[in-house]
Amino acid sequence: MKETDQVRKKRKRKKKHYLLKFVILLALATGLYFFFSSSMFDIQKITVEDNSHYTTEQLISLAGAKTGENLFDASLSKMKEKLLADPYIKNVKLKKRLPAEVVISVEERKEDAAVPYGSRYILIDSEGMVLRISDVEPAITLLTGMVVINMEPGTPLEVEQNALLTDTLKLLQQAKEHELYFKKIDISNLVIKAHIYDQLICEGTAENIMDNLDSLQDVLYDLYTKGIERGVIKMGSDEYFSFSPLVE
Repeated sequence: MKETDQVRKKRKRKKKHYLLKFVILLALATGLYFFFSSSMFDIQKITVEDNSHYTTEQLISLAGAKTGENLFDASLSKMKEKLLADPYIKNVKLKKRLPAEVVISVEERKEDAAVPYGSRYILIDSEGMVLRISDVEPAITLLTGMVVINMEPGTPLEVEQNALLTDTLKLLQQAKEHELYFKKIDISNLVIKAHIYDQLICEGTAENIMDNLDSLQDVLYDLYTKGIERGVIKMGSDEYFSFSPLVE
């Protein structure tokens, strides 16, 4: 009988112990909730890093980020989703910085070439991603001679000459590294025509031109010193070059 009373007393003490723990945890959770919900953690600053195409204000608007919102209620995943929906945003990193700041770091796509399409221009980046359609001719390399299949912004440009387009975009990137600029490139044939000036053209496969960019620099410098801005530079394998002043 005594053992039974002792067991009951132990059970009561355990219940009281558990109840006390629960009350303490509840009070602690309530305190933390009100602490983190306080105005101390209302977003006061939104920082944007590494942007060039879009302004800070435009990116904040695209992300839907707002000052005054509680830092812990702000959804970074939703902001990221909204930003990545824009064709110019290649990648984005977001973080919350206590007590009241959101940091947005973006990697933007750059306009590297334009494809004429009727009276309009399809602007693409170095990977062939369609960024936008423009009514105004941009001051970047024009890629002509292609049959366009798909030109939806935010998707890769699809043309009948997809493999040749890929090689030509690689050529453009390597040319930039050599500080060479092509005004226009016609890729209607395997042998492409890369215009240095309107009437000074480099002809060859994309691969041959890429393999000989150093030599092409020397040839162009030689022509420049002679004041020659018209002619055709034909490039083959094994650093083969020929020049003709005649332009078709």
